[in-house]
Amino acid sequence: MDGSIKPTADQQRALAARYGQAAPAAGPWNPVIDCLLQHRSVRGYKPDAVPAGTLETLIAAASSAATSSNLQTWSVVVVEDPAVRAELAKIAGNQKHIEQCPLFMVWVADTSRNERLGIAEGKPLEGLPYLETFLVAAIDAALAAQNAVVAAESIGLSTVYIGALRNNVPRVAELLKLPQGVSCVFGLCVGYPLAGREGEVKPRLPQHVVVHHGTYDHSEEHDHRATYDAAMSDFSARHEMAAATWSERVIERNGTVAALRGRDKLGEHLRGLGFPLK
Repeated sequence: MDGSIKPTADQQRALAARYGQAAPAAGPWNPVIDCLLQHRSVRGYKPDAVPAGTLETLIAAASSAATSSNLQTWSVVVVEDPAVRAELAKIAGNQKHIEQCPLFMVWVADTSRNERLGIAEGKPLEGLPYLETFLVAAIDAALAAQNAVVAAESIGLSTVYIGALRNNVPRVAELLKLPQGVSCVFGLCVGYPLAGREGEVKPRLPQHVVVHHGTYDHSEEHDHRATYDAAMSDFSARHEMAAATWSERVIERNGTVAALRGRDKLGEHLRGLGFPLK
């Protein structure tokens, strides 16, 4: 016995779907890992309600995520009002799935709760105005939301993040009546996909590009990127995406300030929402 792991056909297919020809050898495996590798973004939803208790289950999963120093500087707003959803969809570039999905959640960085705690205890928190505190809150929200996504997908639901809510964080704050010290990080659609809109596992960069051993080494990055661009070109052709390759997508998304769609003013807007970012 050489102790090597014999991958199943399903494991090999899952890794090939995620990495294409650059798929690594299968390692330890279980249903959780299989669920993670099946993730795909879904942008079309049935109106069918999610099962009773789903929200509570997702929040329990979210609350089980790591949180810096147990500060728990995140909150979530469940948006049900169709008019508010319609406005949020416009902010996000007319993403209609925000209006379609049965469960729409806005995940927020929230330092206001701890600020109120300090005031109530007569001990103002001098560390709140700093960039580090906002970064912790944004990371807390992201970790919590990702736990919720994994939980949702494990029970047969589909999801997609809506980062485009950051196009206009002051308007989102106004719509959701967020207090000072609270800002949206992203939205999240949850529900059952429309027929034909189930999505497909999107290839990712080869592990050789993102994993470095000991020191950062990008000496072979160009060749690996060329391989990945070819895989993304095939994916884009199947889904009629404008930017065919990953390289083209990066240039399209980061090549001009206009491509940020208002998020170039995010620092200014966050300061207006009570995050001094010192």
